[in-house]
Amino acid sequence: MLKTDVVILGGGVIGLSIALKMLNAGREVILLDPEEPGTGTSYGNAGTIAEYAVLPIGSPEIIKKIPSLLFNKNSPISIKRSEILSLAPWLIRFLYQSMPKQAAKNAQAITDLLANSRLRWEELADQINGKSLLNRNGNIYLYKTDSSYESGLKDINNRKKYGLNAEMLNPSELNKLEPNLNFSEGGASYFPDGSYMSDPGKMTKLLLDASVKKGCQVIKKAANGIERTSEGVKVTLADKSEVISKHLVIAAGAYSKKFAKQVGDNIPLDAERGYHVEYDMKDPLLNRPCCSAESGFYMSPMTGRLRVVGTVELGGLSPEISRHRVNHLEKGALSFFPDLGKPSREWLGFRPSIPDSKPVISQSSKGNDIIYAFGHGHIGLTLAPVTAEIVESIITKSKPPIPISEFSVKRF
Repeated sequence: MLKTDVVILGGGVIGLSIALKMLNAGREVILLDPEEPGTGTSYGNAGTIAEYAVLPIGSPEIIKKIPSLLFNKNSPISIKRSEILSLAPWLIRFLYQSMPKQAAKNAQAITDLLANSRLRWEELADQINGKSLLNRNGNIYLYKTDSSYESGLKDINNRKKYGLNAEMLNPSELNKLEPNLNFSEGGASYFPDGSYMSDPGKMTKLLLDASVKKGCQVIKKAANGIERTSEGVKVTLADKSEVISKHLVIAAGAYSKKFAKQVGDNIPLDAERGYHVEYDMKDPLLNRPCCSAESGFYMSPMTGRLRVVGTVELGGLSPEISRHRVNHLEKGALSFFPDLGKPSREWLGFRPSIPDSKPVISQSSKGNDIIYAFGHGHIGLTLAPVTAEIVESIITKSKPPIPISEFSVKRF
């Protein structure tokens, strides 16, 4: 039986950031993940550090779109029909959180959590020799028509209520930033404070290497059970071996719900099925990540490839790829770049989604021997550094970097 100070369940960017933070604080750390750390959802995202992502998924506008979510396979947000019954409790909570008062409250909490994300990532990247992977030339939302531009203007004005720095661009101004797009109508919103990673998989590998160098022990085995004992929190692994720690951090992303339930907390977490396709090329056509506002996907320039990533499909943890979602990304990419051809590869991952779009970053309902750090949805990469700071404050019983009551497990 192994004993340590901190066990972290989950080797994504959240778990790895927490591991490094606790190692820097002088704690002994064991990281548990059945797969190679950093190769899951933390690898397959758009790579954006998105301080501008202040609005929750649930909003009054989304309520109007419920029919298309249920019946339009090409909607940016879709629901697998076979999963509607199992999703019903989550969807009821989601609809409540989409009401005006709740949506505004959630947006303010997300805004507070996102503040200084780019600065935090620059400091973290500097620690792990990853600053060359960070690009600081902003991010863009694209509007292909004048009508969608007008809708985008309303959206940006709504975000500006929360202090967002954004500029609206006409086609000429957009084409100067992204000459390969060549818009003749519509335009874009430009977030100059946005940044992105040219290779999020490589960044997570640097996090892993830095943690191992500082003494983190990585165990590539699945966790089966968690229980509190007189010696500490015991985790039983798939091979029946055991690890005991003073503190357990559950940071297993979309797989976290079952572990929280084992220790007495029933959290309304479900999985968003996220996709990407990639096109290998020496120069990836764009200078920064560009999101198609109408279709809900990003085109992100990455080292040696263009990654087309995004949309939301609610539908559980099945590894079966929904072909129509991949086709949606391909068609969307071709609408901007008709000569792309077929993608070089495709990928499916699982985002941990909570109805109010706020992560759970909190001690468990029964104490800080077990800490939750999951449910970040689309902004887990962005929020990894601040999540690590909050988890450290919970473990050490020190003042957190921001007020954290909005992210407590007790809100459910």
